[in-house]
Amino acid sequence: MTAVTKQKVLLIAGPTAVGKTALSLELAKRLNGEIISGDSMQVYRDLDIGTAKIMPEEQAGIPHHLIDIKNIDQRFTVAEFVSRATALITDISARGKLPIIVGGTGFYLQSLLAGYQFGPADNEPDMAYRQAWFDRAAVEGSDVAWMALKQRDPQAATAIAPANLVRVVRALEYVHTTGQLFSEQADASGNTLDAYTLCLTAERALLYDRINQRVDQMVAAGLEQEARWLFDQGGAMLPAGKGIGYHEWFPYFNGEQTRDESIAKIKQDSRRYAKRQLTWFRNKMSVDWINLLEHPELRASIDQQLASWLS
Repeated sequence: MTAVTKQKVLLIAGPTAVGKTALSLELAKRLNGEIISGDSMQVYRDLDIGTAKIMPEEQAGIPHHLIDIKNIDQRFTVAEFVSRATALITDISARGKLPIIVGGTGFYLQSLLAGYQFGPADNEPDMAYRQAWFDRAAVEGSDVAWMALKQRDPQAATAIAPANLVRVVRALEYVHTTGQLFSEQADASGNTLDAYTLCLTAERALLYDRINQRVDQMVAAGLEQEARWLFDQGGAMLPAGKGIGYHEWFPYFNGEQTRDESIAKIKQDSRRYAKRQLTWFRNKMSVDWINLLEHPELRASIDQQLASWLS
């Protein structure tokens, strides 16, 4: 198989309200980079406050991508993210700049780094097929899925560890839904990127306090009005209507809860989401953790690590 030249990509990951945007701007200036949003909600036009979207006047002249590319009634799938982000990485790299992906949607970031290959069926994934393999593996062990892949696509099985059940099942699903070999579509290892992933973190009490403050700031900036507009357009029936910061208002607009209860629910959901984000990055991805909020003196170490990686 022909060797693939790996493209350098910097990822800045972490939970909400941890300081990803500020660091990304600083590093983009220093490293001649362009920023690709890895956030599943910032793709939507007209939803600026609740998504904590960086506005044009705040971008400091740094090109930003995958922001404001969808209407609120349009779905944005992980398959589309991987496709668009991959094309952007190639384009940015070809222009001699560093692609910097910034976001907290862990599944999107993991899928990109793993080189997941998506067929046409990915817009409607065969969840029943996936779950059947997960259920079977829970009883018989993960090797049962890998052995099945080895029979159907030996080259793909050689490139994927038997213990990587998610990726094994994904390869099986690809063969099942497309009738094609997973290994023929791309390098089955999926590893075409030389990625360095920084994951920002903070002590939980501090992070939760920052989240609560951010929600208060969003409300003061007009979050209720933005959510009301979304509600009037169709609310929970829309793909964009499921986002945190929006759907919590809908019971209030329907007269089912108070305004204060809605705000409290946004804070609660945001804190829970941050906890899930941290768990995902800890368990699903290989990252370098750094706590700049409480240890700003560690900022210099980032430059040292990046210099070594880029050399």
